[in-house]
Amino acid sequence: MVSPNMNQEKACVLVRVWEQIRDFPKVLMKKVLCICRLSKEIAQDDPRKVIHSLKVGLAISLVSLFYYYQPLYENFGLSAMWAVMTVVVVFEYTVGATLGKGLNRTMATLAAGALGVGAHYLASLSGETGEPILIGFFVFLQAAIASFIRFFPKVKSRYDYGMLIFILTFSLISVSGFRDDEVLKMAHKRLSTIFLGGSACVMISIFVCPVWAGEELHDSIAIKLEILGDFLEAFVGEYFKTTKEEESKDKKSFLEGYKSILNSKSNDESLANFARWEPGHGKFKFRHPWNQYLKIGALSRQCAYRMEALKEQLNSDTKGSHEIRSTIQELCTEMCLESSMALKQLSSSIKTMTRNSSPETHVANAKAAVKSLNSLLQSSLWKEADLLSVIPAVTVASLLIDIVDCTEEIADSANVLASIINFVVDETNEKLPKEVSQSPTCECAEPDPKIENSHVVIIVDDSKCNKCNKI
Repeated sequence: MVSPNMNQEKACVLVRVWEQIRDFPKVLMKKVLCICRLSKEIAQDDPRKVIHSLKVGLAISLVSLFYYYQPLYENFGLSAMWAVMTVVVVFEYTVGATLGKGLNRTMATLAAGALGVGAHYLASLSGETGEPILIGFFVFLQAAIASFIRFFPKVKSRYDYGMLIFILTFSLISVSGFRDDEVLKMAHKRLSTIFLGGSACVMISIFVCPVWAGEELHDSIAIKLEILGDFLEAFVGEYFKTTKEEESKDKKSFLEGYKSILNSKSNDESLANFARWEPGHGKFKFRHPWNQYLKIGALSRQCAYRMEALKEQLNSDTKGSHEIRSTIQELCTEMCLESSMALKQLSSSIKTMTRNSSPETHVANAKAAVKSLNSLLQSSLWKEADLLSVIPAVTVASLLIDIVDCTEEIADSANVLASIINFVVDETNEKLPKEVSQSPTCECAEPDPKIENSHVVIIVDDSKCNKCNKI
């Protein structure tokens, strides 16, 4: 007999199945709407991704003519499939990535095809008994050597895909040539279709709404510096509670921006690698110093790691006494804001490829604030304070000092980049004299009517004036 419990379990299972069948249209509709919403967000975020998808469809349609058009199919036959495969694996989002893969595939196929035909010819001289042994030995030898070469750092970063294609093509031609006497004809067809497929990818990628890897790297480095500047500006208001509640809500997103910089190393290196394959275009000439961009990106990540530590201090429950924080508030605020303005000016300078003296001025002001803060921290004022109340504030001050040093290093690297590329001098920001030769306390100094007093930056020097010999 069937127990009542078993009947209840079967009834529960049937109820659950019925509920899933009943709710299936709603769940399906919800997933479809979710996919549509995600597609819309991706398309709105970067319309170039939609254009790239259309470009891939166009390239595959063009090379498919080798199958659809009878005269082309008669010349190439089933080897036309290699053209379609080439488009699928070679066509990438950026021009540099497409060029790199296309050239790697073409050169590797050419070299492997020539060696494969030569190996087949040498093996055929040894007779029917020795031919398969020699072909197997050649396949083993080239696969072992090529696989070992792939471990070389430079080969791994730029030619890894080409080495894979070399191993594949050599093996296919050598092994299939053992059963096919027309090995030369077969190699010619495969090389021709691969070359045509790669050419279609390269031409469409360059001439139809191109996306240059160099420009992507250039813009991403500039955006990183702007994100760092926004963080410092927002941190001051949050830590010292100097911003209003409405502004605080708006700036909280800036406090999270540094996270996108922490894991950007692989993306920067990939873009720099792809950019090296690209021809000169626009402001990016041949042999552009992409390594200098990587140095700026590495310094930006170092700065972002310090900002992550600052963010932890911001979320910490032990922020120290209010009196201690108010003591260092003015100098820390000056360090943050000056560093923020320097980073934003450097971002604008890199983005527009123009050069001005504003970042150096802000860095100098930040360094002056650091010097004053160090003097304050070493004074006897802190000896009477409670150690536990001092540590959080001193930790924040120390991190800010490190960020000022990072900002100075970023500014130096940006100046090196500007010197190599020859950034255009921004005349609108070059109104101030680069050097002030007279001391501001000198009585013989004559004011220059051409300089606006509201924008004058005075550099105090302890040296004597050459005219009046006053300090």
